Amino acid sequence: MDYLPLFLKLKGRPALVVGAGEVAARKARRLLEGGLSLSVVAPAISPSMQDAARAGDCAIKQRPFTPADLSGMALVVAATDDPAVNRRIAEQCAALDIPVNVVDEPDRGNVIFPSLIERAPIRIAISTDGVSPLLSRLLKSHLAGCIPAAYATLAGLAARYRPKVKARFAEPRERRRFWDKVLRGRVADQVFAGRLPQAEAELQALLNAGNGAANTGEIYLVGSGPGDPDLLTIKALRLMQQADVVLYDRLVSDSILKLLRDDVEKIYAGKERARHAMPQERINALLVRFAQEGRKVLRLKGGDPFVFGRGGEEIETLMERNIPFQVVPGITAALGCASYAGIPLTHRDHAQACIFVTGHLKDGSVRLDWEMLARPSQTLVFYMGLVGLETICAELVRHGLPPQTPAALVMRGTLPDQRVLLGDLSSLAALTSDCEVSPPTLLMVGEVVRLHDKLQWYGVDRNVEAGV
Repeated sequence: MDYLPLFLKLKGRPALVVGAGEVAARKARRLLEGGLSLSVVAPAISPSMQDAARAGDCAIKQRPFTPADLSGMALVVAATDDPAVNRRIAEQCAALDIPVNVVDEPDRGNVIFPSLIERAPIRIAISTDGVSPLLSRLLKSHLAGCIPAAYATLAGLAARYRPKVKARFAEPRERRRFWDKVLRGRVADQVFAGRLPQAEAELQALLNAGNGAANTGEIYLVGSGPGDPDLLTIKALRLMQQADVVLYDRLVSDSILKLLRDDVEKIYAGKERARHAMPQERINALLVRFAQEGRKVLRLKGGDPFVFGRGGEEIETLMERNIPFQVVPGITAALGCASYAGIPLTHRDHAQACIFVTGHLKDGSVRLDWEMLARPSQTLVFYMGLVGLETICAELVRHGLPPQTPAALVMRGTLPDQRVLLGDLSSLAALTSDCEVSPPTLLMVGEVVRLHDKLQWYGVDRNVEAGV
């Protein structure tokens, strides 16, 4: 590698920034944040540099640079708007063996300022060897969103207990075992859940018990959203990486399953109409058993666990058995599919209410409150409505909705092969017989469906349109 990545403690050491524009001001802020004693030399001082100088020990000298300014410096930044001056500073620093950063010409110097993700005392540095600072910043934005701020709290907790742990476990190997249990177990989970007193209590209990204490299992009830892995929440992704075993449903997409750890045990618990790979009672029993074995169990569901996902039934069992659990919401199919289909669920001109409806009940029937559903100025979203599509359309018309009411069937919503079949209550059921339609699908009924032509933005060439 051309650059050795390391962190140096330069607090209190003298540093020099030559130049006082916007870029120089950014460099000055970074140096002052590191606690260096900074000097700035430039013929003109920008307001940005004046603001930066107020953040720490900074002396501004409004004059041209001279070689004498380099005397005694631990670090130099050449940030003028004159490349020739910057190169001359770099050459003089090289002769004096002073580390130097040269803006816009990283090869002239030997120091690079990486992009930083701050979760003090945790700091993550990202560098492209100066080739593309913008790419570094883009990677920083992406990674920062995946690293919860609570890691700073967890690091602080570990720092407070470090002396006690060292005193309790003389052998480095024993200390590593203990900290692995803390940082990958219930203590960390409590911190991420915002329960610091409970986290500290559990850490102290582990310390008292030593490494012989059994791990406590926990269930993560996680909604994976409608299919697009980019729609996962940060917390969902973190817990997916921590699980020892996962029970996943049929609607969890392959692209989301690929985000699981390679060594995780996967158990398919999918359900289809009139055919369940695993009965709900068996799923509940497995969750309890795995947790009692001290395992971290990911119950991964499509959409949101509490929207037609039986999440409530599962946590009732967990609460009865006093099993610890967390629930992570997901983007439910109605929200994801409507957005990706360009169909707003509410609109001031078309719909002032939205109703989510299951397409078939527990007994397999489609006995719904049709009078309530057939009211005007609302959007209806039917989950699991493909099998009963003909009945749904007929009953809505029979209870008062015009046959020309727009309706859409969204297939594999949010995924690359998404398709949208458009029609109305009089035609949609017949249109499905002319197209190859298979679950997962979502049925949307209401005037907002007319906006699809105007608002569609995702997978336009894959849409199947007819009749509206």
